[in-house]
Amino acid sequence: MTPGRHTPDPREARTPAEFLARLQALKDRSGLTYRELSARAEARGDVLPRSTVANMLARATLPREELLTAFVRACGATPDELAEWRTVRTELAGRGAYGTADADPDADTDPDTDAAEPDTARTDPSDADPAETAGPPPAWPGHEAGAAPQGGPGTPSRTPPATSSRIRRALVAAVAVAGLVLAGVSVVALLRDGGTGRAGRPPGTPAAVAPAVGDVRIRVTGTDFCLAERRGTRTGQVHQVPCAEPDFPRYSLATVGTGRWRIVSDHPDFGPGCSGIPSGGRIPDSAYEDSECGDPSRVEAFALEPYGTSEGAVRGYRIVPVGSATPGTCVTVVGDREAAWAKLAQAPCTPDAAGQLFSFDRRD
Repeated sequence: MTPGRHTPDPREARTPAEFLARLQALKDRSGLTYRELSARAEARGDVLPRSTVANMLARATLPREELLTAFVRACGATPDELAEWRTVRTELAGRGAYGTADADPDADTDPDTDAAEPDTARTDPSDADPAETAGPPPAWPGHEAGAAPQGGPGTPSRTPPATSSRIRRALVAAVAVAGLVLAGVSVVALLRDGGTGRAGRPPGTPAAVAPAVGDVRIRVTGTDFCLAERRGTRTGQVHQVPCAEPDFPRYSLATVGTGRWRIVSDHPDFGPGCSGIPSGGRIPDSAYEDSECGDPSRVEAFALEPYGTSEGAVRGYRIVPVGSATPGTCVTVVGDREAAWAKLAQAPCTPDAAGQLFSFDRRD
């Protein structure tokens, strides 16, 4: 591994937890599974059991130096990089740094994920009050309180031509204001439904299908994109691709308790696996990826929560990591949501659920 912009730098770690997060990022960058890391370590004469690596990355304590050495070498680090990892570990252990320092908000904690961070400072369009744009009711000229009727006794009451003209203009203005208010209400309702109309989806797009045990194609609602991996890669990163593409891998749903689901993958090259979030979800924008099942350092259980409109129609289902170290997050399409191969990652759940709603279509 050669140093570069995306190489995890252990010198940025100020706590054991940050050190472990960078070790996880080092593994993610290598693209190697636990099985492959163990085999590479054995070829070098090191001992690195798969279960030991998984347990190491799941903890918040510093690993033993010999375990760190075997792991970093298996990930492909150079001798100079290995020396840096060992030096930082020694310094953290020597000063007893156990989570007392605040996290550095500028630190690049997930170098393997180059997708743009989703914008979390959204404003919920449903908070808008269209009535605020209407302003005060129009004043009706010639009808002020206490105004004396024109004309003398016995003369029929009649509105002067100038006053009638003013009233007509006021009526036209009132109608225009009412039209603007109605238009504002319609826009707010449209935005509340995700910009897809009253039914919550573009015309012709299938309705969201509820999760059920069995084989599924996971579709991004309101689109023709389905979840898949990129052929020829080993990272397990999940993308959105045209649903017309063949399943790669094939997905199915299994229950792991009340209200909890496991998303199981069947990869033609690597066999069965599970979709999940690495590092226990400690990294806020962690990649959503497929890997071997049963890794204690990953979040592999999800709540599939329905998301609807004010009319009660379900627009889709959020995939919410259960037990993530970063609460309030959802599996999200990040980057350009209109483009094929946009990545999926853990990101804050947003009020409009943009890029966060999925359908679990039955597979024939």
